[in-house]
Amino acid sequence: MKRQKNKKTMTTTKFKGTPVHIDGEFIRTGAQAPDFELVKGDLSPLKLSDLKGKRVVLNIFPSLDTGVCATSVRKFNKLASSLPDTVVVAFAQSRFCTTEGIANVVPASDFRAAGFAGAYGVLMADGPLAGLLARAVVVIDKAGKVVYTQLVPEITEEPDYDAAVEAVKAF
Repeated sequence: MKRQKNKKTMTTTKFKGTPVHIDGEFIRTGAQAPDFELVKGDLSPLKLSDLKGKRVVLNIFPSLDTGVCATSVRKFNKLASSLPDTVVVAFAQSRFCTTEGIANVVPASDFRAAGFAGAYGVLMADGPLAGLLARAVVVIDKAGKVVYTQLVPEITEEPDYDAAVEAVKAF
């Protein structure tokens, strides 16, 4: 399914120091989190509405084939074990999670979810990774409100794990 681009590019990040435009506007803290339907490893749907009553951490990244992306899944897996009533959704493949012994993260994909990237403002519009998701973390509270966001300023760097965990604990 082809992703549709918004008419305006409003947000930027960087890839190896070069600016990369994000199609649309990155979701803001305080917004009601848009519902989404991602695909779990068993090809069943994962909707935000299915996670109501839990805190949700979205660990969004361009490709699990890079060390930084794999590291973020491992670190969030470790952190998730100490966060009650919290679901960490990583844009990872089940095969990776199984091989790595990752049990505290829900692997999901947006390959059938054309609206996710636009609703959350994470689709890279240009640069060598155009068409992939930018590295970002979004924390959603139990009521479905966005309480923390980070569009990582440099795609090749890890997110701020401590700030994400603090946001989860605060809500």
